[in-house]
Amino acid sequence: MFTTEYLDLPALESAGGSVQLPGSKSISNRVLLLSALSEGTTEVRDLLASDDTRVMLDALRQIGCEVREDADAVRITGLGGRPPRSPAKLFMGNAGTAMRPLTAALSLLGGEFELSGVARMHERPIGDLIDALRQLGCRIGYLGNDGFPPLHIQHGDGLPPLRLGEPIQVRGDVSSQFLTALLMALPLVATEHDIVIDVIGELISRPYIHITLELLARFGIAVKHDNWQRFTIPAGSRYVSPGVVHVEADASSASYFIALGALAPASAGHDGITVLGVGQDSIQGDIRFVEAARAMGAAIESGPNWLKIGRGAWPLKAIDLDCNHIPDAAMTLAVMALFAHGTTTLRNIASWRVKETDRIAAMAIESRKLGATIEEGPDYLRITPPASPARWRAASIHTYDDHRIAMCFSLAAFNPAGVPVRIEDPKCVGKTFPGYFEALFSVARTSQHRIPVICIDGPTASGKGTVAAAVAHQLGYRFLDSGAMYRITAYAAIQAGLAIDDAHEERIAALARDLPVHFEGGRIWLDKQDVSEAIRTEEAGMNASKVSALPRVRTALIDLQHSFRRLPGLVADGRDMGTVIFPDAPLKVFLTASAACRADRRYKQLISKGISANIDTLRADLEARDARDQNRTVAPLKPAQDALVLDNSDLSVDEAVDQVVAWWQERQPFGA
Repeated sequence: MFTTEYLDLPALESAGGSVQLPGSKSISNRVLLLSALSEGTTEVRDLLASDDTRVMLDALRQIGCEVREDADAVRITGLGGRPPRSPAKLFMGNAGTAMRPLTAALSLLGGEFELSGVARMHERPIGDLIDALRQLGCRIGYLGNDGFPPLHIQHGDGLPPLRLGEPIQVRGDVSSQFLTALLMALPLVATEHDIVIDVIGELISRPYIHITLELLARFGIAVKHDNWQRFTIPAGSRYVSPGVVHVEADASSASYFIALGALAPASAGHDGITVLGVGQDSIQGDIRFVEAARAMGAAIESGPNWLKIGRGAWPLKAIDLDCNHIPDAAMTLAVMALFAHGTTTLRNIASWRVKETDRIAAMAIESRKLGATIEEGPDYLRITPPASPARWRAASIHTYDDHRIAMCFSLAAFNPAGVPVRIEDPKCVGKTFPGYFEALFSVARTSQHRIPVICIDGPTASGKGTVAAAVAHQLGYRFLDSGAMYRITAYAAIQAGLAIDDAHEERIAALARDLPVHFEGGRIWLDKQDVSEAIRTEEAGMNASKVSALPRVRTALIDLQHSFRRLPGLVADGRDMGTVIFPDAPLKVFLTASAACRADRRYKQLISKGISANIDTLRADLEARDARDQNRTVAPLKPAQDALVLDNSDLSVDEAVDQVVAWWQERQPFGA
């Protein structure tokens, strides 16, 4: 998962392939709460691992449920009629699918609770749900603004009994989560009489209520409805665990890859995008996004739990659609509209305004940055794409801490103008799809020259590896420690019993061509062996210098180093990254420091590890190595002609990193 401040996407095109989607957020949090309210233990498989499910699991533990998380499942032993642990203060983040249903359930179970969240959660309305619960006699107070979280719940002994004889009224035109919350909570008190819920006004997002009813049935609650306006919970209802529940993949998340398949070029060797984990048998309403995508021109095949998408019509066709049935997935249609011929109108989307952000306003603002013409109404959005490829603009997309804004606008990187797109705060996708960008890159491609590379070269002990790794982390790019490549080659040669000399040059080169090396978690791996420490000894460094002087070995390692140039970008450090390996890199930095400074740093490093050292000897060794590296016949150590020289003798690591990042920002169309 990307944790960077922003993520720069070069111009992309679809490469085809398959994507395994994570579990549905809507199903995951419903199943977790239903498991908590049931008798027995429920084994939940394929649960979405995300911010929203994490806050729900944490809350369930706090109220007294036993929660066991294993690699393959989460097992929850429900309250089964026991009162929840109280008092408790529960933090719900920005998870509406946790805040609303848990509020209703705790209001009926009894006890004292405070429920709060992030600042945006305190701006998301909950008043209609609280009004409905107060009709029953529940004691719920607002700790901030009326109608919004945070909340204080207190109900139990000494208070009047709940009033369950009359129908409970709840508005249906603000959020379907209010009705879902009541449907999940009221079976707890439907012991002697039927309980009736009347929906006031039009019920929006009806497919999400369908999900709720399907899941209630799995836990033993058979709710009847009359044209989606009156819902009846039968007397004697009791939650019973079904034992094992499988969470199907998220249909809303599928929409981004359905859209990508529709954008893909219809070329030889491109077999479209296959989405695994959700298909025609889905209980999620957002699966009907398939119909809308087909109307815009996507060619889609489907099976029980898979979809295969390719380009049909091109450009895509503009549509005019009532989106009440696909409220979340409809956001993806707004970005598909940027690739359509004509003006697309998305109607009946008032619920967008009370989601993680005001999504109508956000989609309008960010689409205009790209060059689109947008008309925004109280419950509609009208999108006219840029008039020609030349009218597309590079843009930095503000994501408003909203996962769907980030995922939607990542598709803008597939624009016909070839302009890059920046996604601000990419980690917000962790709410529902932490691995989204990794999944996107697995089915995307771009020409090699568009994959950005930052080269940081310099002499031994200049700090280039530390600085390069920090720059890569800050930008979310891949990292290549080319010095480690030579160290690993030397290490592998010694392990194979090969002396590092001219006589064994060809055998060492053959070994180097297929080195199974990768960098992960700040460690260096040779296949499955962590060699981070083994290759950092002084002896390993001297052997690496010897290996680097063998021309055939250097040639063998060039292709291996080129293979690290993958999306979204690369930071490579070494001695010839900018001169030999990546001469087309848009930013080349030559990091240097005085020999005295480098010797002092190396001395302190060795002493901190308990290794005795002599600073004068270290300086002499460094100067000798500099001379050897500068005078070797193959790729001598020197700055590239267009490199920026950075002397960090008097700079901290953070200051050096900031300077490199600042130089990189100056080269981006988005500015700093």
